[in-house]
Amino acid sequence: MEYERIRLLKESEKNTVELVCENSTKQTFIRKTLKGCTSVYQKLQSLQHPYLIKVYAASISDNTTTVLEEYIDGRTLGNVELSEKQIVTTMRELCSVLEYLHGCGIIHRDIKPSNIILAKDGHIRLIDFDAARFTKNEADHDTVLLGTRGFAPPEQYGFAQTDERTDIYALGMTMKQLLEEKADKFIYRRIIEKCTNLNPDKRYRRASQVEKALSGKRYAFMWSCAAILLAGICFTVSGSLTAKPAIPEEEEENTALIALDAPEKPHWDGESGIAVWGNVPESGIDGEVSYLYRIYRKDTPEAPDPEKEKWTLAGDMRGNGAINEENNTYRVNMANELTENGFYYFAVSAVGDGITYEDSPYIMSDAFEYTGVDAPMLPAPEGLAWKLFETDKGRQYYATWSNLEDYEDRDSFDVTVYDKDGNYVMNNIWTKAYVVERAKSGIIVSGEFLSDLDGVYRFTVQALTSRPNEYKSSPMPNPVPEEYFSPWYYRY
Repeated sequence: MEYERIRLLKESEKNTVELVCENSTKQTFIRKTLKGCTSVYQKLQSLQHPYLIKVYAASISDNTTTVLEEYIDGRTLGNVELSEKQIVTTMRELCSVLEYLHGCGIIHRDIKPSNIILAKDGHIRLIDFDAARFTKNEADHDTVLLGTRGFAPPEQYGFAQTDERTDIYALGMTMKQLLEEKADKFIYRRIIEKCTNLNPDKRYRRASQVEKALSGKRYAFMWSCAAILLAGICFTVSGSLTAKPAIPEEEEENTALIALDAPEKPHWDGESGIAVWGNVPESGIDGEVSYLYRIYRKDTPEAPDPEKEKWTLAGDMRGNGAINEENNTYRVNMANELTENGFYYFAVSAVGDGITYEDSPYIMSDAFEYTGVDAPMLPAPEGLAWKLFETDKGRQYYATWSNLEDYEDRDSFDVTVYDKDGNYVMNNIWTKAYVVERAKSGIIVSGEFLSDLDGVYRFTVQALTSRPNEYKSSPMPNPVPEEYFSPWYYRY
């Protein structure tokens, strides 16, 4: 085939990149001429993934590599404005294609926004494999030092051998750049910090683990109060679900990891709608425990078969505030997830850190018979107001309401904070008993979430019943009407 140059896209001492047109079909392609033997491109000819650039031809001759690849009509991530949810979606797609490449023995080594194109179909394409290499388990450091400063980890500058964790470091730096100030949100900060740890052994080992971390928080958002923790727990959620590409899936995250002990004796605490199980201190990361859960509903009291029956919803929760230290149990109010009369079960798994531990098996609870589908609602919290307290630890912010006496001690309250643009900031859930114990008439809102110097914030409060067969949780429409919000708090 013969090609005509349309225009020169890039030229340097090491490579030339052109947009060309095939004379007979008039189809456009990208043609690269690279100094050196870049054999990764030859391997890419046989690889297919929906988020991977297609390589049609790659030849090596006289220490020169010539590549013909598809032309993508789109813009790089560094040159397109994305919402928070779109950024999370693109990062999950990047995790997907990196997991695929790593499984094929390829490390990209130059992950950054300018090497990721957002195509017209709304999905990404990973491009530019000029710095890529095959994994070499026997070497102790790279012989050729390539990569982009600010995105490449220390080992890419000759300190150690690069591997899959090299791309994970750059993935974290890419996420940080795209999210900008939103990267300081608690959930993103934790993921980015783990991706970009200077010690490769403390990073995620696989891109699928990063995708799982992002996906799990999306489940928490999907199911509203998925992390209904009975004492002070702050967390943020965001994300977007995308269809998984048609690539092989592996059941095991890493066969070398140790399986966590499963939570012991998961059960319902009477008719309170509160789920209880034995705490697994080794779960989660950095001393903060973490769990996955699934809820099953049946018309009869026979226990579900998790191998055959689909759960009705799933979610995750984390934080140490729900631990009962006297008997080392974990307590979560699930009453808001009971929507139809019937028998409810939950299954729970302890979440591994992906470094030493993998997730435990799911363990099934006993049955709870829910009969409160026609029960009246708890009253909605009234008189919402911000209260500020000066302490020896600095200023503390509390979300308060005026009718606390209308509730029982085990009823709990979900305070959700939003910024001036209506974006979710964090939520925190305490029981009435804990609110009374703290004697502040409300729930603390950690100052780290109100960090914008010119920030404007407001909150909602939903009362969550601990007597689901007698009362439902207080209403919280979606979208939330103005009358459910507190007054604004102006930080500046």
